[in-house]
Amino acid sequence: MKKGKMNIVVIGSSNTDMVVQSDHLPVPGETILGGTFFMNPGGKGANQAVAASRLGGSVTFVAKTGDDVFGKQTVQNLQKEGINTDFVTIDPALPSGVALITVDAQAENCIVVAPGSNMALTADDMDPVIDRIKLAEIILLQLEIPIKTVRYAIEIANRNGVKVILNPAPAQKLPDSLLGNLYMITPNESEAEILTGVRVTDTDSAEKAARILRNKGIEQVIITMGAGGVYLFSEKYSELIPAPKVNAVDTTAAGDTFNGALAVALSEGCNIREAVLFANRAASIAVTRPGAQVSIPYRHELK
Repeated sequence: MKKGKMNIVVIGSSNTDMVVQSDHLPVPGETILGGTFFMNPGGKGANQAVAASRLGGSVTFVAKTGDDVFGKQTVQNLQKEGINTDFVTIDPALPSGVALITVDAQAENCIVVAPGSNMALTADDMDPVIDRIKLAEIILLQLEIPIKTVRYAIEIANRNGVKVILNPAPAQKLPDSLLGNLYMITPNESEAEILTGVRVTDTDSAEKAARILRNKGIEQVIITMGAGGVYLFSEKYSELIPAPKVNAVDTTAAGDTFNGALAVALSEGCNIREAVLFANRAASIAVTRPGAQVSIPYRHELK
């Protein structure tokens, strides 16, 4: 990898995660007695920003919080991570986002997000960030903010020749006009199915889904398949890259760690396969620890 930190702009959500551990996930109408409760800073955007910063990136985070204790704690935490928060603004009306998370004994989780101020991050909030985007190596986006904002950020990046990675979560259908402007997309199996109509269960179905996405104009397609590994599809590569074997305890921020790590590796000049291997190592460490941001590893841990 190149020496020196490279600029990464992460645009997205920040939440406070409220987590309960339990033996199993409740079914509709069921009340269960859980175990340990704890709160952690989270949100896909903030998680990915923290991952990129801890793993070696020079990160600017663009987000909106509420004028409340959760919002203040979010900014303080991000600054402690060495992240530029100049473009984290406050919405005076809406509360900061929160996520209610249940994690079972098999490390699977279910999550309900109350987005709050995240949905007030508008396209107008992107204009002050244009000069920072122009200097970036990578723009990293997710879908916990308004889709109009995502689209406008992609347009700005495209006009300035900056590569965009979209982590299309939470899952939703996206227009071809948006997809065709991406450098890379990183869905998991369920997100890939919503985007393509192909149920991803193995390498063959992953390739079929990835081919559909690449035919929409996306240069690099990566489908994350949990413990099953990562399917990489591009002009040069078409392969399943296995995930490291670990004892998983909580998968909450695994995907966010993967995406942040991917952005760092690509910004440092790695080819796509090297970047996936780097991101796999980072995510494999994150799943061995409970929580979201607290589970994200530092660069030295990947050695």
